[in-house]
Amino acid sequence: MPTRRVIMRQVREIVRLSLEAGLSTRVVGERVGVGPTTVRDTLKRFARAGLAWPVPEAISDAELEQRLYGVPGVKPGRRKVPEPDWSVIARELKRKHVTLQVLWDEYIAEHPDGYRYSRFCDLFRNWEGRLPLVMRQHHVGGEKLFVDYAGDTVPVVDRKTGEVRDAHIFVAVMGASSLSFALATWTEQLGDWIAGHNAAYSFFGGATQLLVPDNAKVAVIKACLYDPVVNRSYSDMAQHYGTAILPARPRRPRDKAKVEACVGIIERWLLGRLRNRTFYSLAELNGAIAEWLAKLNDGRVLRQYGRTRRQLFEEIDAPNLKPLPGEPWVHAEWRRCRVGLDYHVEIERHFYSVPYRFARREVEARICARTVEIFLGGERIAAHMRGSGNGRHTTISAHMPSSHRRYGEWTPAKIRSEASRIGPMLRQLIDRIIEDRPHPEQGYRSCLGIIRLEKRFGAERLEAAALRALEIQARNYPSVKSILEKGLDRVPTPASPEREPIIHTNIRGSGYYH
Repeated sequence: MPTRRVIMRQVREIVRLSLEAGLSTRVVGERVGVGPTTVRDTLKRFARAGLAWPVPEAISDAELEQRLYGVPGVKPGRRKVPEPDWSVIARELKRKHVTLQVLWDEYIAEHPDGYRYSRFCDLFRNWEGRLPLVMRQHHVGGEKLFVDYAGDTVPVVDRKTGEVRDAHIFVAVMGASSLSFALATWTEQLGDWIAGHNAAYSFFGGATQLLVPDNAKVAVIKACLYDPVVNRSYSDMAQHYGTAILPARPRRPRDKAKVEACVGIIERWLLGRLRNRTFYSLAELNGAIAEWLAKLNDGRVLRQYGRTRRQLFEEIDAPNLKPLPGEPWVHAEWRRCRVGLDYHVEIERHFYSVPYRFARREVEARICARTVEIFLGGERIAAHMRGSGNGRHTTISAHMPSSHRRYGEWTPAKIRSEASRIGPMLRQLIDRIIEDRPHPEQGYRSCLGIIRLEKRFGAERLEAAALRALEIQARNYPSVKSILEKGLDRVPTPASPEREPIIHTNIRGSGYYH
């Protein structure tokens, strides 16, 4: 009875356990899950093919199968029909607009006596069915980029303090070519998530039509089988690159099987090799990751296609990628807030102005690293350079009502200039008021009130009132106003009566203290 054909990963495992590990036929069969007869038949075929263990990486699964079992679908004694290279057919199917019908037309044009279309499709499906499960998915070149975070982290040591901090590994993989990218970030939060995408697009040199993330909160606010709600900042980033977000279905890991497999490869290929190294910075860790990624993408041949990931990328993905915009996406956070009575919005302990007519309204703030933009009903109503959280105000004069704007235009230099115009006594009084305050700004309003008394009482009387205030040490607006209202500026200050000094033996003069 003929032995059943085993798939290629079982062939390699049978040969490895028999020739390398030296296990018996029975033990090998139990471990692989086949009968002892199948194990013996596989070893005989391997020996007749003139192969030796280990099998060179250049030999693909299709070539190994042909050497052991001959051309699939052809019975012994029948006329042999020209067989296409199914790995080439699989690669070509990943190109845009390429179908099995197109490939069969090309095949039959070259081999008029070849297989008919139905048999051609059957043979390809049989060949495809012998591949690992993840390879059965069909991805068009340049269509999808799968993204996720690896489950394991890498410790990074601070040289100064010795503190150990875990770095998270962002992973992105092309759907068609499996070209892989990885980047270490400190967290898995939105800022680092966006930074990983920016770095990935720069690495690939273009943008795909679709992004396929997991249903993590950083990407999807509300997971839903039919209509998931995507994070607004993440959606804006996708629009910037001209791509669309297609989250994987909840509890459907096969939707993102490509990136799940890539995460496993990254963890084995990268983290396994870096386990004994100590890293002192994120940049040092990313340098090591880039070094091993180059070996993974450029040095290892995919057995199913006989090409490296980089070669497949250049053939299939690169021609179909969208060009990148001139600048990478700048991460922004959205926050709902309410405009105060003073037409300012508080964002991280700093106050930003909006047009005064929007006081008390609820608005949305778009917060970037350098700018703050404020929107109402989708329309931008204000934009500011981002300030530090010092409790201060950033105010644009055009946002102020006219009465506030006139007041806001008064500066310390202008206050002193106006006081000097009225007279030297008023200038001296203004200087004293500003100097007496713990903070000069606290005296500006009092100075403005005193200067505005000129309109009511005139410059001459205001100058006289300033002299009177200096003489009686009255350095505030209410005192000066009271002097003018009561007419005390017109009354000379009474001179203190002159008295002869008292001379007595018990009274010490000024010289006693020197």
